[in-house]
Amino acid sequence: MEQSRPKEACASPPVPETVTDEFTDQVAAEFTGEHLAPVEPTAELTEQVVLEEEKVKDEIEIQIDLLKDPDWVVRREAAITLGEMGDERCVEPLCHALRDGDWQVREVAIDGLGQIGSPAVELLIKLLRDWDVRKYAIAALGKIRDERVLDSLMLQLRNDEFKDDAVNALVELGEPALSRLIKALKDKDENVRKQAVLALGLIKHAEAIAPLIDMLADSDWFTRLTSAAALEAIGDDRGRDAIKPLLKDSDMVVRMRVERILAKWKKQPATT
Repeated sequence: MEQSRPKEACASPPVPETVTDEFTDQVAAEFTGEHLAPVEPTAELTEQVVLEEEKVKDEIEIQIDLLKDPDWVVRREAAITLGEMGDERCVEPLCHALRDGDWQVREVAIDGLGQIGSPAVELLIKLLRDWDVRKYAIAALGKIRDERVLDSLMLQLRNDEFKDDAVNALVELGEPALSRLIKALKDKDENVRKQAVLALGLIKHAEAIAPLIDMLADSDWFTRLTSAAALEAIGDDRGRDAIKPLLKDSDMVVRMRVERILAKWKKQPATT
């Protein structure tokens, strides 16, 4: 009587409808335990991959190219997009856009650099050496809360041409600039003291009240005047009481200004 065959230990791989050399090699490898060498990509496959990569061009590079477009609207939108991306690679092209011939492109480039933040600080500080873009570099630095921007912005308070831009940038920074501005109230340079007073009045922080009261005794009439105006802007009662002696100031302009400030203050409820 014929004995039944024992079950084979390994099941044979399924046979495809069409037998190919590749399939027979696979079967042989199953039984011999040998592993097939990886198939090298053909020239045709490599070319296909390259073509696919070219189609998917980096979006940042696309926007950088658009910054060169003759249409200012296209350049503006590209600058906005680069800023929203927030990538470090966007810093250099946005800094270049600060030289754009259209003010609307420059404006969004400033905002974009502010959005990117700290990675843009180093290059913006270098641009302060360039008179053509210094104004815009100062504005961009004012949007970045990074300690490195303070030294550069404070230094611009000594520059007659760009001091107003520096004040605006420091005001934009707000509280982080307070300690440096308060320290600047004692600067030997009269112009620096004046600009610091103006900035503190625009920031309107209570921490500046006592230092501004001290400035009411400054030898320069304009500094006394702006200190009184800064205290008015902050609106604290300590400032109201402190400026009353200026009603007898040696300078007529100061006296007239303080009279108006106090008259306006009387119409407002007292604050504590």
